[in-house]
Amino acid sequence: MEAPAKPPLELLIAAPRGFCAGVDRAIRIVELAIEKYGAPVYVRHEIVHNKYVVDSLKAKGAIFVEELDQVPDGVPVVFSAHGVPKAVPAKAAERGLSYLDATCPLVSKVHRQAERLVAAGRHILFIGHAGHPEVIGTFGQVPAGAMTLIETVPDAEQVAVADAGNLAFLTQTTLSVDDTAAVLAVLKRRFPTILAPGADDICYATSNRQSAVKALSGQVDLVLVIGSPKSSNSMRLVEVAVREGTCATLIQRADDIDFAWFEGVTRVGLTAGASAPELLVREVVDRLGTRFAVAEREVETIAENIAFKLPRGLEAA
Repeated sequence: MEAPAKPPLELLIAAPRGFCAGVDRAIRIVELAIEKYGAPVYVRHEIVHNKYVVDSLKAKGAIFVEELDQVPDGVPVVFSAHGVPKAVPAKAAERGLSYLDATCPLVSKVHRQAERLVAAGRHILFIGHAGHPEVIGTFGQVPAGAMTLIETVPDAEQVAVADAGNLAFLTQTTLSVDDTAAVLAVLKRRFPTILAPGADDICYATSNRQSAVKALSGQVDLVLVIGSPKSSNSMRLVEVAVREGTCATLIQRADDIDFAWFEGVTRVGLTAGASAPELLVREVVDRLGTRFAVAEREVETIAENIAFKLPRGLEAA
């Protein structure tokens, strides 16, 4: 007896999606450090916010810790892609630890901007999410009190400053483009002379992935976003789809899929946050194929060809 035919499902896969240049570089730094120095190599904080990536690196010899105090003497340590306060490499140097900085170059750019603005006597209104490692790292580049965190439009409406004519703003790199624009509109209305950074701080990968989700959302009944709940850029992709009027949910792996979501659904959008590997995308496609006759189509909004150099000393590892 023949098995009943699977119902059709059209799958629109966003492009670009998944790994960005900063994530790819950070993971490669850990892998090359293990090759060069041998296991174990310690990593302060998750190198990127993705359980599959972290578990894969653990299997190769990486040990993840939250604080430098957990790193024993005489072993190398890698700083995560999110960046760290200045005090962390200073403490590593004081202990004589060999360290590699896997901070995304676009995050490092924000760090340098913060230093320059504060050196010029500006107070910085920093748009970001409290407690996120990137925010902690950026605040740690300048003296305490030199920056004020702005998370929401109400924060922007209520913030009080000592010198309204001597302000600048910077942003976390993984924010919602639309939310950030709303916050900035308030800051610019309240403080017309506030100094903007030379270029948009929200990174190219975050902006591109959000644009790709917008392009999909109007065409599908459901959007699946592969990523970690800890991943700011992945969570923002879910928000973007919902704001466009489409049901959306975050999943970490294919096993998280609940087929009850697909009741009455004939077209699904699929994307992945900047720290989710393509392997997880294919895993999801395969799982959908167990229940549906999947017809997949890639929807590309922009081509990405950005790559970042590795730190000196690792290129030939």
